[in-house]
Amino acid sequence: MVSIGAMLVVIEVEGEVPEDIAEQVDGDSPAPAKASGDAPGPKDEAVEQRIETENPDASDADDAHAADPEPVDLPAPTPAPAPAPTPNASAKVLASPAVRNRARELGVDLGDVKPAEDGRVRHGDLDSFLSYSGGYSPAGRVREDEQRKVIGMRRRIAENMAASKRNIPHFSYVEEVDVTDLEVLRAQLNSNRGDRPKLTMLPLLIAAICKTVPDFPMINARYDDGDGPGGGVVTRHGAVHLGMAAQTDSGLMVPVIRDAQSRNLWQLAREIVRLAEAARDGKASSEEMQGGTLTVTSLGPLGGVATTPVINRPEVAIIGPNRIIERPMYVSDGQGGERIEKRKLMNISISCDHRVVDGYDAASFVQALKKLLESPALILVD
Repeated sequence: MVSIGAMLVVIEVEGEVPEDIAEQVDGDSPAPAKASGDAPGPKDEAVEQRIETENPDASDADDAHAADPEPVDLPAPTPAPAPAPTPNASAKVLASPAVRNRARELGVDLGDVKPAEDGRVRHGDLDSFLSYSGGYSPAGRVREDEQRKVIGMRRRIAENMAASKRNIPHFSYVEEVDVTDLEVLRAQLNSNRGDRPKLTMLPLLIAAICKTVPDFPMINARYDDGDGPGGGVVTRHGAVHLGMAAQTDSGLMVPVIRDAQSRNLWQLAREIVRLAEAARDGKASSEEMQGGTLTVTSLGPLGGVATTPVINRPEVAIIGPNRIIERPMYVSDGQGGERIEKRKLMNISISCDHRVVDGYDAASFVQALKKLLESPALILVD
């Protein structure tokens, strides 16, 4: 090792070497200076480091070289130890603490995120990575595969849905309905309901359907498409036995409201609650689960913008109300002009069996239903 204060480099300059520097070179060098005429030692024994100044005069350069001391022999430098491996590539990435914390919560390795500029990962880079990383999800415990036998009610549902899609040529139609006034009426009725069940949108919709069906008997029908003696027959029903799709722990069930056309709003509301609870508790009788002539399926607040429901075979139509949204619309100001007003809108979907119901008939039925829902006082008029 080189002792403290030892000379490491000799710098050649023009002119005489001061005596104090010369003495320091002679006294501190680890090896004695060689004569100027001797050849330098082998390269593997010493490291020659020399910084020369520019010599404008050739003769001065010769004089300077004549007085040059020999290079100082220095020990080979000790190699620096290799850096310890970094446990996490994210530590090398430039990012703010907030970005690092967010990436840690999401389970994202910042080393996988490509920064957009200057090598620093920002929130926008992390958002882009999550959006375009092909379903990147945080690393976690892998759940074991689970196999369940499709039996009982779940199997019957699967068989019925498969048979419906396989045998029925479905088509769907969707229309937007302004239900602002209908919601006002519902709120007024609920404010005076007493001990009666609270009205939801469903009883009002069912009442409107029952008033519309007589003009469109092809909607309230069943089609026997079997090959037997009774096959190929469409039965148009006078009474409306309305199936009500209900989600239960055992799967989708469709209890039937018998003679829905003969019930008022409060009776419909009470029957809806009773049948839904019976279906969820597994207490619905076989008679309550069959014999429907038309079905309504509603997801309530989970309803989307539009649905294309599957027909409950052998019925020929199914109606699906969707989520209510609020949106600004142009409405009449009563003076021949228009104004913008916030309105409540809901899409009504219907799927029909094209072997029995034509598209024109389905559209006409929905338009008639829309007229009642947008003028709700007509629903209450006999």
